[in-house]
Amino acid sequence: MNKEKWIVLAVALALTGGVAAFLNVTKDKQRLGLPGLKMVQQDVLGEYAKVVGTNTVALPPMVLGYVGMLVPVMMTELTNLPPDTTFAKRRYQSKDKAPIDVSVVLMGKDRTSIHKPEICLTGQGWRIESSEFLTIPILKPHLYELPVMKLTASQTAKGPDGQTLERRAVFTYWFVSENRLTARHRERVLWGAKDLVTTGVLQRWAYVSCLSGCPPGQEGTVFEQMKEFIAASVPEFQLVSGPKLSDAKPTTAASLR
Repeated sequence: MNKEKWIVLAVALALTGGVAAFLNVTKDKQRLGLPGLKMVQQDVLGEYAKVVGTNTVALPPMVLGYVGMLVPVMMTELTNLPPDTTFAKRRYQSKDKAPIDVSVVLMGKDRTSIHKPEICLTGQGWRIESSEFLTIPILKPHLYELPVMKLTASQTAKGPDGQTLERRAVFTYWFVSENRLTARHRERVLWGAKDLVTTGVLQRWAYVSCLSGCPPGQEGTVFEQMKEFIAASVPEFQLVSGPKLSDAKPTTAASLR
């Protein structure tokens, strides 16, 4: 790494540390923002059908022929994240498409509910092979581009006959607050600091993710299915949208209809 890159890295780390220190100092003066997602009063189940919450994100029960089954919150999630964290989890299954696991983690006053998503993925035993920032056209409430981070990952496991099998996965995520969208973790942190300084509001960020496993070589097909799913489902539970796109770009979203 050359001198210029070291300087850029040092400045970035200093800014991140400064942001964290400032947020801690002003903690008692913070006013919590509103979620950027639709909320609903509903029992949230943990392991052994134990009720672990009564407030959650209104993930739709059906999307494009997928049926969304509620998924329990794991004990590791409850013990490793702050008690004011809000969870929403569904597994969407279709007759002819790969299942899609949708998870939402919504912070409360404790910012540590939201962390770098790559940590979650590797913690589940996946190896990240590639990452890519891109956008997905969303048609409602108007045409806009949803920023997402797409990760491709791999995992090895033992089959029933003891043979080693390789699995692949497509993992897509983004962050949403009361009035912002981003797929970049550092940008979310810096925006949070800016909003706190200028408005006194601690934005209540949510981390939304979609995961689909597949055999090697099927990643492209699975991601196309996931894009269609995201385009159809996001307007059902997300309150925040991006800037309206010009009418000069109608064909971008038309392919998702």
